[in-house]
Amino acid sequence: MSSPTRPPTWKILLAFAIIYLVWGSTFFAIRVGVHEVPPFLFAAMRFVIAGIILYLWVRAKDTPSPTPKEWLSASAVAVLIFVGDYGLVFWAEQRVPSGITAVMLAAIPVFMALSEIIFLRTQKFTLRLACALAVGTGGVAVLVSRSLGLSEAPINTAGAIALVIAAMSWSLAAVLMRKLPLPKAKSMSSAAQMLVGGAFLFLTSASLGEFRSFHPQAVSRGAWLALVYLIFAGSIVAYTAYVWLLHYESPTKVGTYAYVNPVIAVAIGHFLGAETVGPRTLLGTLLVLVSVIVITMTPPKKLETVWVKKATSAAD
Repeated sequence: MSSPTRPPTWKILLAFAIIYLVWGSTFFAIRVGVHEVPPFLFAAMRFVIAGIILYLWVRAKDTPSPTPKEWLSASAVAVLIFVGDYGLVFWAEQRVPSGITAVMLAAIPVFMALSEIIFLRTQKFTLRLACALAVGTGGVAVLVSRSLGLSEAPINTAGAIALVIAAMSWSLAAVLMRKLPLPKAKSMSSAAQMLVGGAFLFLTSASLGEFRSFHPQAVSRGAWLALVYLIFAGSIVAYTAYVWLLHYESPTKVGTYAYVNPVIAVAIGHFLGAETVGPRTLLGTLLVLVSVIVITMTPPKKLETVWVKKATSAAD
């Protein structure tokens, strides 16, 4: 969408740089944190704090608080997004390299396209879409398969399954967001989902006994800094840049972060985390990204709407 008072080009480029680099780097920050803090607890701390800050910020701008019905809808979506998606992502990153995690999650448009076809019936199962889905599925298979003659070891099976379930969970949430009454203000909708989602993550963490294995005094400064980075850079700054960009650029152009973030995540994981980047990673990443590019650029624009709702629900 466009605006009559378009900001300077440098501001547009800066906002793109933020969503590309910051969201791409959050996967490595998650990896740093979950190796010292139980995963569901670490995710809970991130989103409860970010949700409180965002909620107070939008309320200060006189944005109305959600109605009881909207809180209930936000709760339904939050279970899928924050427990079913983020919770499993944080859990999986104890077992799967951060770069590969980003690549696996880049397959979310594959499941969204299937949701469009099966549940919303706003997308037709064309030959082009079928080929894109097959390529994306093939990319995931390359990363997981133990039968391929590639020198690089396949990723952890349990972690891979968790990431596939996470992607499916987010796709289902995207379908629900089209049906449920949520706050009209995207910022308030996100704040409500973060708050409720963080609360559910705390409950999940408690039910799994994570509090017993958490000793704050034993957590390193690096892990705490990773949490701060995820809260402010990943969930607040990058989210704000994303929403701001949508006022001046088309959703399709802004949505390019979907296939830039995995590349950034793989590079950061390799250079900062010594994660292996071999033939398996490169081939799987290439196949997934080709699939994502084709799917996100496939008409009708209904598909694009779902993809935008995915990103505005809660920033990485």
